[in-house]
Amino acid sequence: MQQFINNNGTLISADEPVVKASNRSFRYGDALFESIRITNFNPQFLTEHLARLYNGMKVLKMETNPLFSETFFEHAILELAQKNSITSDGRVRLVVYRNEGGYYAPDTNSVSYLIEATTMEDVGYVLNQKGYTVDLFNDFKKQQNALSSIKSANSLVYVLAGIAKHQLQLDDCIILNDQSHIIETISSNIFAVKNGVLYTPPVSDGCVDGVMRKKIIEIAAVNKIAVYEISVMQNVLLGADELFLTNSINGIRWVVAYKQKRYFNNTSKKLIEKLNQLTGSSQ
Repeated sequence: MQQFINNNGTLISADEPVVKASNRSFRYGDALFESIRITNFNPQFLTEHLARLYNGMKVLKMETNPLFSETFFEHAILELAQKNSITSDGRVRLVVYRNEGGYYAPDTNSVSYLIEATTMEDVGYVLNQKGYTVDLFNDFKKQQNALSSIKSANSLVYVLAGIAKHQLQLDDCIILNDQSHIIETISSNIFAVKNGVLYTPPVSDGCVDGVMRKKIIEIAAVNKIAVYEISVMQNVLLGADELFLTNSINGIRWVVAYKQKRYFNNTSKKLIEKLNQLTGSSQ
């Protein structure tokens, strides 16, 4: 079945080339992106995704397109989803990039956008049956600054961690900051559970300001589960009863093994059930 993308408001074939050699996202990683889950034909947590996008645009000194609004993007996403025959659950990638011109110093701070949408087999958030095996990625550390929390197209640390994941035959790799604190994994935030209490690295330590991370913290608060945002070292993981990872597409992924440590998934099961209740997903 032919798939389409939204390129600056025009629906075109996903096979049609759209990036020129002068594209600043291609040249310099001068772009931001959001990965958004559609559930029940509804873009989940769009308000939070756009808030992070706009914050990232401010950090990167991009001009705000006057057309951009939650209604604008919701319509664009659902129009594309319908065109691509997504009837329930899907995965959306929204990219905003600075328009071409200049070298490192841009000629303009105006932006363009591109939206992709593909269908997902699962209806609602489904917990992984087989727990993930994870370990540290030590080759490169992630810097702590204003760029750390946004979803930039400059993702080489994650790319190299992804290569290491395959080489080490892992399901995910843990990213460290320049103080060797555990901050996140390749595409997820990380939570440790000890005696029913959640521990997760603070955004100030350099992790992405995850939308699903925020939702899990909110769900925990509503259900009277304590959450501490603290710097996380290896001993926290090794002493935990459970580990789980969160992102907007998968919801929660529970971890079965980190080094020689083995974990349970009771809290992950409870939280993903609450997440499905929040989003109106049938499980």
